[in-house]
Amino acid sequence: QVQLVESGGGLVQAGGSLRLSCRASGRTFSMYTMGWFRQAPGKEREFLAAISWSGGRTYYADSVKGRFTISRDNAKNTVYLQMNSLTPEDTAVYYCAATSDTYGSGTYFRNRINYDYWGQGTQVTVSS
Repeated sequence: QVQLVESGGGLVQAGGSLRLSCRASGRTFSMYTMGWFRQAPGKEREFLAAISWSGGRTYYADSVKGRFTISRDNAKNTVYLQMNSLTPEDTAVYYCAATSDTYGSGTYFRNRINYDYWGQGTQVTVSS
């Protein structure tokens, strides 16, 4: 069982940056592939980024590639999402997720149904 708690959301002006954190409970955090998703009002939950257990492999959605960076610190049981050059279109609730599958493909980790655990989400609002 893994519990995930996101933090770092808030209100930021367009062009600004935020860093989201997701802290996991449990001693096996380093065994999970971690992902970040977001959901805007009236839209489906959207994949943003994923990172392998070691941090050696990362995957990004085209919509955030070059602006967002996913990283992890296994010693702190924490995964991060650095978000730069934010626009109002980035306004959403941001969720982290964990899956025990470590050998999937990029396509696999882009699908939210393949994640076992989810955080409660943190709101990010970007003003114009």
